[in-house]
Amino acid sequence: MFSGLSAFPLTPIADEAVDERAFVGLITNMVEAGVDSIGALGSTGSYAYLDREERRRIADLAVQNAAGIPVMVGIGALRTREVLRLAEDAQQVGAAAVLLAPMTYQHLTVDEVHDLYERVDRNLSVPMCVYDNPATTHFTFTDDLYERVSALPSVKSIKIPGVSADPDVTAVRVQALRTRLPDDVAIGVSGDHLAPAGLLGGCDLWFSVIAGVLPRVSVALTSAAQTNDRERVAVLMDRLDPIWRSFTGYGSLRVASAIAEDLGLVQTSNLPHPVTGLPADVRAHVRDAVNALADLV
Repeated sequence: MFSGLSAFPLTPIADEAVDERAFVGLITNMVEAGVDSIGALGSTGSYAYLDREERRRIADLAVQNAAGIPVMVGIGALRTREVLRLAEDAQQVGAAAVLLAPMTYQHLTVDEVHDLYERVDRNLSVPMCVYDNPATTHFTFTDDLYERVSALPSVKSIKIPGVSADPDVTAVRVQALRTRLPDDVAIGVSGDHLAPAGLLGGCDLWFSVIAGVLPRVSVALTSAAQTNDRERVAVLMDRLDPIWRSFTGYGSLRVASAIAEDLGLVQTSNLPHPVTGLPADVRAHVRDAVNALADLV
């Protein structure tokens, strides 16, 4: 479950409702590319914009169309009560794991976040991934908190933000973190522009936004990193650089949406209002970058 490439699909919206057909198409695309797992309802999946029934339906569609590839389902919400309900829904539809980010409106303390994970842990029969995504949750984990939550029986992976573009720098960080985690807790990395360096630096898996819309190039990049083919990683990263720069300026969700539109995977205006797409000039830049990857799309 927690190794290799975990692809995070968009949850496309059409006419203010989930576009189920497009979502299934995204899942099918990832399955055919050979991703190792699928992360439905992550940040790119717009989970915070969806109600409970929409989220349950998306989780069910992901599991039913994954062709046996394990599906991890995001269960983050502002209230613990809602998180527990979402965890139950995910388990009922057959999720192989759940993904929990500590969503905030009021600033959460370390003890409050630990209590959240502890309460969810008591109600799980599947593994849980701890999702540290400070850019969206506005909560940053400390290493002490990593250690505390990783001791919970259901926690089997921790997703850390990208560390450095230098794999050797990343390796120092990963090795230090491993001394504080149980042996059976995998370390995953996100932040697509830094993730291949994370794999080269010893992370077990890449939680990937771009794999949700460009799974083939993501599989190729993961394979190169796992075999320590640094030259191949460098070539692929150079080809993806225009996309990474757009991620930095406009957010990965908007860029992934534009790519999916240009590839005919989703309809125009597929984001949850009030989120809108890229400016026309940036979109053209992203389109050119994707066209240059035609041999890997």
